[in-house]
Amino acid sequence: QVQLVESGVGSVQAGGSLRLSCRVSGYTGTSVCMGWFRQTPGKEREAVATFYTDRGGTYYADSVKGRFTISQDKAMNTVYLQMNSLKPEDTAMYYCAADRQSVATALLCMPSLWTKRVDEGDNNYWGQGTQVTVSS
Repeated sequence: QVQLVESGVGSVQAGGSLRLSCRVSGYTGTSVCMGWFRQTPGKEREAVATFYTDRGGTYYADSVKGRFTISQDKAMNTVYLQMNSLKPEDTAMYYCAADRQSVATALLCMPSLWTKRVDEGDNNYWGQGTQVTVSS
């Protein structure tokens, strides 16, 4: 079965950095969105950093632009989220994600649109979640 296994240290002081990783196995999807979501209690699970597997280019939520970077190591089947200049408001549960089905355009991977699709009908594979806590 498809598995997305996350790892990484999840506690840091404000201004610090963390890197999360997501090792993917059993996944054969093509032309799909992959990336990272986060969720805090009482709020929706929202995409923060994404990419489209069919071409280059990455997408970021406004709240993390300039601070977070998504990347991948294809040889290791691993997706990373580098988080710099962390703020207390970045505190959340972070989830690696991949579409279960192909999408027609990279635009659908943009964080706001992918979040909307998840809200309307979850069609993702998910990592187990990693708690990230940024202290003041």
